[in-house]
Amino acid sequence: MENMFKASWQHHKSLLILALPMILSNISTPLLGLVDTAVIGHLSESVFLAGVAIGSMLISLIYWLAGFLRMATTGLVAAAFGADDKMRQMTLLKQGLVFALMLGLALLALSPFISWLINQYFSGSEQALGYAQTYVSIRLYSAPAALMNLVLLGYMLGMGNSRGPFYLVLVTNVFNILLDLLLVVYLDWQVEGVAWASCIAEYLAFIFGCYWVKKIAEQHGYSLYQVLKQKVAGFKPLMRANSDIFIRSLFLQFCFAFMTYYGGILGDTVLAANAVLLNFLLLVSFAIDGVAYATEAKVGQAKGANNTALQHLWVSLSLFWGCIFSLIYCFGFFVFGEHVINLLTDIELVRITANDYLFWLYFLPVLAVASFVFDGVFIGLMNTKAMRNSMIFSAVAGFFTVFIILKPMGNHALWAAMSSFMLLRGVSLGLIYWRQYYRGR
Repeated sequence: MENMFKASWQHHKSLLILALPMILSNISTPLLGLVDTAVIGHLSESVFLAGVAIGSMLISLIYWLAGFLRMATTGLVAAAFGADDKMRQMTLLKQGLVFALMLGLALLALSPFISWLINQYFSGSEQALGYAQTYVSIRLYSAPAALMNLVLLGYMLGMGNSRGPFYLVLVTNVFNILLDLLLVVYLDWQVEGVAWASCIAEYLAFIFGCYWVKKIAEQHGYSLYQVLKQKVAGFKPLMRANSDIFIRSLFLQFCFAFMTYYGGILGDTVLAANAVLLNFLLLVSFAIDGVAYATEAKVGQAKGANNTALQHLWVSLSLFWGCIFSLIYCFGFFVFGEHVINLLTDIELVRITANDYLFWLYFLPVLAVASFVFDGVFIGLMNTKAMRNSMIFSAVAGFFTVFIILKPMGNHALWAAMSSFMLLRGVSLGLIYWRQYYRGR
């Protein structure tokens, strides 16, 4: 951490300029879900909202698991940018877009199978499941654009462009809201309107993203035409990174899914209370993920330039600002946690139950901060194997082992498992970083 004290304000400013737009875009994304819910929630029957809830959850899970496209692109492009390798930057951009397009088309082809899964594994009325299938089948038409947008976002971050990612998310959300109002409120397309609004917004955002990437490319001395001419051979590094990050994301999602699954076993009230409290962790991710995104770019660029001292400096600064944000969250949850719970639910029994477990959230931001930051560090370094292994180890030893030992404590066991899981992710990645990159300097 001594590097942090050697940093000038210019270094702090450079990191924050890249992080703040990502924090704002993180905050804007759930607002879109609120608008979708508000629009569809004012229709005549609850089955519309139930169908959209099931469908949007499934689509969100699919696109979230595809986040490896953004992460791998960011790390690889950042290294190419740091090495001033324009040919490599162009090749990676095209490889990422081609791979995302192929994956998007595969998802579209799997649409009937995904609709079948909804009927087989989701609970709800026949009408609600029917609306969910309708929603998913329409949303999957946007899969090619949505996945290519992840690549464009990763490219922008890797190139150190701070405004593009924010504008890309903003354009998606603004068009989605406007189209919601047009198709659902004015034209009364109901569930189909919400789905088509999101679908069209993804393609409009892709057009904007291509325009912004064209500007970035021209600023660095090449054009999109040159990108299109690049060969798409040599996918191995991209595929290896993507597969490692995908496995890592599966284990992460499995731990969160188990929170919901076992909460349901403990009863509907506990399940609802946990759902409320997990929103606190979402709030934490808004700021610290923004720092982690900036870390990916800065560390990757330092790696590409073979500047080890600068790499360590960015790691120290990222941990510093991550800790600042996490302490702010701890204080905020301690002072305002009960008020936030009251805003999220009107059900008194759920409020009381959530407050019984709220104290876990007083400490979770500090316990989790290193896991967020070091994820960004290792994406920048493109050491995805370490990320994968750390996640598997933390899930098995930190989450499920702790839960099994403390299982008689009921829901406290779940929150203890989540806390130890987050802590162990950060500690294990920190130790790997110290041993592989720092100790021998």
